[in-house]
Amino acid sequence: MSRADTRADGASPWIRAMPWVFVLIWSTGFIVARYGMPHSPPMTFLAVRYALSILCFLPWIALAGVRWPASRRQVLHLAVTGALMHAGYLGGVWAAVKAGMGSGLSALIVGIQPVLTAIWLSGVSGHHVSRKQWLGLLLGFAGLVLVVSNKFGAGGPGDQANWLNLSYALVALLSITAGTLYQKRFVQPCDVRTANTVQLLAALVVTLPLALLETEAMRWNGELAGAMAWSVLGLTLGGSSLLYLLIQRGAAASVSSLMYLVPPCTALVAWVLFGEPVTLATIAGIALTAFGVSLVVRVPRPT
Repeated sequence: MSRADTRADGASPWIRAMPWVFVLIWSTGFIVARYGMPHSPPMTFLAVRYALSILCFLPWIALAGVRWPASRRQVLHLAVTGALMHAGYLGGVWAAVKAGMGSGLSALIVGIQPVLTAIWLSGVSGHHVSRKQWLGLLLGFAGLVLVVSNKFGAGGPGDQANWLNLSYALVALLSITAGTLYQKRFVQPCDVRTANTVQLLAALVVTLPLALLETEAMRWNGELAGAMAWSVLGLTLGGSSLLYLLIQRGAAASVSSLMYLVPPCTALVAWVLFGEPVTLATIAGIALTAFGVSLVVRVPRPT
C-alpha cells in the first residue's frame, strides 16, 4: 500500500479519532460556561475571550505567512458571520447559562440548529421536504419540549428553564442558524486562521459595548482562569484548527453526523461535574431530538 493510500484510508488511529475529538471539544463549550459564569458577567467574559484569541491568532498568522481575505467584500461577509456565530451565538448561550440554564439543556436547544438550516435550505432551493423530514422535525421538537417541560420552574440551581434563559437560548439558536446560512451563501473558502481573526474582531466590536454596560465585576480565581484558558486555547484555537484539518482531509461529513452526540455528551459531563440530573425524561428527550435531527439532515443514498 502506498503512502497516499494510507493517508486516504485514515490508517492512523489519530486521524480516525479526530472527528470524535472535535465533537468532545465542541461539547465542552457548554461546560465551560457553567464554570465561568458564576464568577463573571457573560459579555465581559466573552469580550476578554475574543481579545485574547485575537492576540493568539495574530502571531500564528504572521509566522505561517498566510494570506488575508482578498477583498473588502469578503472581510464584510466574514464580519457578519462573526457577529452572528460568535457574538450572537456565544452571547446567547453564555447569557442563558448565567440566567440559570443547565449545560445539557442549552446544548439540546442549540442542537436543533441543523433542523432549521435543512428546512430553510430546502425551502429556498426548491427541494421537496419529505414526510420523513417533517416527522424528524416533529420528533426533534417533541424531544425538546419533553426536556424543557421537565425543567421549567422545577430544576435545581444552575439547571432551570424559565422565560428569560429560554429567550437567550433562542437568540443563540437563531444566531448560529442565520450565521451558518449566511456563511454558506456568501463566504468563500479562505484560511481558517485569518477568517477566525476577522470574525473575532467583529464579535469583539459587537460584544464590547454590551460588556461595558454590565455592572458585575470579574472575580478571578482558578475556575474562571481555567474556563478562560480553555475557551481561548481549547475551543477557539484548538477546535477551529481541528475542524480545519478535518475539512482538508474530507471528513466534514463525519463531523456533521457525530454532532448528534453533542447534547448527550454535554448532559453526561454536566451530570458528572455539576450534578445536573439526567432523568428518564431527559434521556428520552435527548434521544428523540437526536433521532429527529438525523431524519431531517440525513442525505439519502443515491439509487
